[in-house]
Amino acid sequence: MEIWDGYNRDGTLAGVDLIRGDRLPQGLYHLVCEVLVRHPDVDYLLMQRAKTKPNYGGFWEATAGGSALKGEDAFVCVKRELSEETGIAANDFTELARFVFDDSQCIFHTFLCVTDCEKTSVRLQAGETDAYKWVTEQAFIAFVNSGAMIERQKKRYSEYFSEKGYIL
Repeated sequence: MEIWDGYNRDGTLAGVDLIRGDRLPQGLYHLVCEVLVRHPDVDYLLMQRAKTKPNYGGFWEATAGGSALKGEDAFVCVKRELSEETGIAANDFTELARFVFDDSQCIFHTFLCVTDCEKTSVRLQAGETDAYKWVTEQAFIAFVNSGAMIERQKKRYSEYFSEKGYIL
């Protein structure tokens, strides 16, 4: 059983535990973090979601992430999720944006991690990821603009993509 902290819409702790899979009480939210991974040579990491996942199974995404566990803040969550889903151990994260999604009752924190990890050291998490690939900046820009990127993810990173000139 996965337990989450409940949050108020403004991001403050509500002092309520939530259980993954249970319907969230109205007015309560859970914390979700995701990270875009870039290498110093400006290649980006793409992860293929496990084909068995109910949402976007088999799709390539430019992120690792998931829900914060009870007691985790956004930085602890993103560090853990990156390690679990990719095997990459990192401590340097730049928060790019925060979003509140009322429809899914979650507060999203999006991050960028620039890491000089060995590109072949990425490992997959069973049930979460099926494959990975590093793509050049030009290939990444093509991916962002191809329609293949999960649209909600593209929107969450849109300010970063716009600042970098990635959205054509």
